Amino acid sequence: MRIFDPHIHMTSRTTDDYQAMYTAGVRAVVEPSFWLGQPRTSPASFLDYFDALLGWEPFRAAQYGIAHHCTLALNPKEANDPRCTPVLDELPRYLVKDQVVAVGEIGYDSMTPAEDTALAAQLQLAADHALPALVHTPHRDKLTGLRRTLDVVRESHLPTDRVLVDHLNETTVKEAKDSGCWLGFSVYPDTKMDEERMVAILRTYGPERVLVNSAADWGRSDPLKTRKVGDLMLAEGFSEDDVDRVLWRNPVAFYGLSGRLDLDVPVTDVTHEGNSILRGPQKTEA
Repeated sequence: MRIFDPHIHMTSRTTDDYQAMYTAGVRAVVEPSFWLGQPRTSPASFLDYFDALLGWEPFRAAQYGIAHHCTLALNPKEANDPRCTPVLDELPRYLVKDQVVAVGEIGYDSMTPAEDTALAAQLQLAADHALPALVHTPHRDKLTGLRRTLDVVRESHLPTDRVLVDHLNETTVKEAKDSGCWLGFSVYPDTKMDEERMVAILRTYGPERVLVNSAADWGRSDPLKTRKVGDLMLAEGFSEDDVDRVLWRNPVAFYGLSGRLDLDVPVTDVTHEGNSILRGPQKTEA
C-alpha cells in the first residue's frame, strides 16, 4: 500500500514518527503551515517557520525516504491578530518556491470579518501564482462555515476544481461535493473523523476527489491514521485500486495542479545548513 498524507504537521512530530510512517507505506506528505499553539507576535516568526518548512523539514523527511512538500499561508486563527496580518505582504516571495504546492491552510476559525479578508486575499494569491488552495473549514458550526467558505470561493478568481475543502464530515460532505471542490477528511482521535465514519462516507459518496489525511500535529493525534483507513477499506470490501486512488492518486492529482509536485525523494547532504538529525556523535561498533 502506497500512501500520500496530504495534510500532516511534521514539524510537531518526531523522527520515530517518520520511521513508523515509512514502514506503514507513507512515501509522500504535504505539510500545511498552521497555528503552532503558542500565538505568534510578529511576521518574522512566520518567516522563520516558512523557511523551516522549505528547508529543514524536507531534509528530515528525506532521511526516512519520504518526499515532503508544503503549503504556505496566514492561518485563519491568526488572521484575527493585527500583529500577524502583515505576513500577507511577504507571502508572494514564498509562493514562488518549488516546494510550495498550494496556498494554505486558509479559511475560517471563528468566521470573523478579519478572516473574510484574509481568505479572499489568499484565494487571489493562489490565482495569481497558479496554485491550488487548501481551505480549512471551522471546527464549530461546520455547515455554516462551509457555506460561507464556498461563497467566498465562488466570488474569487480561483475555480472550485482548484480548491480542497478540508476537515469535512457527514454534515458537510454533500454540499462540498456538489460545489465541485476536492474533498478532504481528517482522521483524528476524538475531535474529527474516525476510520469507521470515513469508510462509511466513502461507501456513500465514492472515492472521487476524496483525500484522507491524519492532520497529525502537536495534539493527541496519530500519523498512521491514513494506513488504518486503508486497512479498514480493504476489510470492508473496497478494492486495492480504490485504496490507491484515495490514499495516493487523488493527492497526487490535486497537488499536481501546482505543476511543482516531485515525488522523487532527494538525495541530501549529511547536514542541512550545518545541522543533522543526529544529536551528538554516532556510536561505533566495538
